[in-house]
Amino acid sequence: WYQRRVREFQTFQHYFKQINLRSSNTMADAEKGGIRASGQQKFEEKSPGVCGSILIFLSILVCVIFFPLAPFFIIKVVQQYEKAVIFRLGCITKGGAAGPGLFTYLPCTDEIHVVDMRTISFDVPPQEILTKDSVTITVDAVVYFRIQDAVSSVCNVDNVKLATKLLAQTTLRNMLGTKSLAEILADREEISMAMQKILDEATDPWGVLVERVEVKDVRLPQNLQRAMAAEAEAHRDAKAKVIAAEGELNASKALKEAADVINDSPAALQLRYLQTLGTIAAERNSTILFPMPIDMMKAFADR
Repeated sequence: WYQRRVREFQTFQHYFKQINLRSSNTMADAEKGGIRASGQQKFEEKSPGVCGSILIFLSILVCVIFFPLAPFFIIKVVQQYEKAVIFRLGCITKGGAAGPGLFTYLPCTDEIHVVDMRTISFDVPPQEILTKDSVTITVDAVVYFRIQDAVSSVCNVDNVKLATKLLAQTTLRNMLGTKSLAEILADREEISMAMQKILDEATDPWGVLVERVEVKDVRLPQNLQRAMAAEAEAHRDAKAKVIAAEGELNASKALKEAADVINDSPAALQLRYLQTLGTIAAERNSTILFPMPIDMMKAFADR
């Protein structure tokens, strides 16, 4: 009976090992070309030693003895977007992270850490920054990242999300502190790309891929906003005066040309005089006009 149970358990374990191997190969093919080799640490399975081998054997023996109930304790399922890092007696098991899908483990000797492989976003809290030209501003940003190496994210850093968030805050302060206010307002896209590159290189040993960084808002002090608004208003007023002066210059040139035409033709002046009378009469006002020949005015002009 004991030998039959051992053979059944070995067959059962071999079946689930094949399932785990196919799942690992599928994920490896899907992630090929997207995972960088630089900065990733290789973890190899170490020999458990005599005591460790005894504990593993006892754990397997317990599973064999309680075989009808053992599948409920040695089988675990992880979702398509998750991976499970298995520590057997404190060491990484062979093959690295398991999943997605079904996999087996020894409940007495194994410890499982499930890692979410989806894209994660967080807001960088508003940071008060002193720019290169000694202006105090408040800047906040948003960062998108995902875990690409589950083993490194568990073994190389305590809390990968918190560590990435704190690193993003420090990087934002250090980068914007070397730029002037005009550069920050004009080159926000270049700043976001440079910050993404720095974060990506720094978090590479943690198994993290920074996908995108965006500077959300740049808030200026109230007195600086009023000063910039006054400067912009003065600039608009000066531009309006220049435009009005150019208009008067063009109008004076047009009036001079019209005066030259009227001077060459005295009848044109009389027609213009009659046209002005018609315009005034059409407005239905109480103004009374007394036409006076222009030739009479010339006699007074000569004197």
